[in-house]
Amino acid sequence: MCGRFAITLPNDAMAQLFAAAPANTLPDVPNYNACPTNQVHVVSLAETGRVLTPMRWGFVPHWYKKPNDGPLLINARAETIAEKPAFKSACRERRCLIVVSGFYEWTKTPEGNRLPWYIHAADQSPLAFAGIWQSWGGEGEKMHTCAIVTTGANAAIAPIHHRMPVVLAQKDWPLWLGEDGKGAAALMASAPDDTLAFHRVDPAVNSNRASGRELIEPV
Repeated sequence: MCGRFAITLPNDAMAQLFAAAPANTLPDVPNYNACPTNQVHVVSLAETGRVLTPMRWGFVPHWYKKPNDGPLLINARAETIAEKPAFKSACRERRCLIVVSGFYEWTKTPEGNRLPWYIHAADQSPLAFAGIWQSWGGEGEKMHTCAIVTTGANAAIAPIHHRMPVVLAQKDWPLWLGEDGKGAAALMASAPDDTLAFHRVDPAVNSNRASGRELIEPV
């Protein structure tokens, strides 16, 4: 599961890191509280090579008559992605990288209070989540939408949440994007236990309206 994340890398640095041509309409950064239906930063493969473009976080299947015609599909389970009607075409033909600096998960106290954690790369580098994307709509209303691929949590993350995004190492980006042929299914596994680090953050992030760097600061 991944339902909220932060992206702090400047757009030009992001384009350089992923060797992708940036669109002129990329979302503003930093954003310490990216939420479902927001525009997020996505690297995908076009005829001209890699591109860095904005996409709506919330995959819209082609048969939806309007974007909210069914469940909000922000995550796609690695175990079933190849069989789900909404995702099976995209996982073969439209894979992407969703760029984040870190993401949030929650645990609960015995009293039922939600305690947020900020999870990030142990070396503080940007993260590339495995994603899939889909264009939806006709002329004049076409939008590009995406979902994060998730898998079972590794031993480090499991005490916080039983699932986690598929985090791709830089060497695996070409295979996931389709530049290195077939075999991307093998990448849909949990990251090694030492990939990520985490710390408690202020419950202010429980609100999707919260903003500011203080959301990722340890408490």
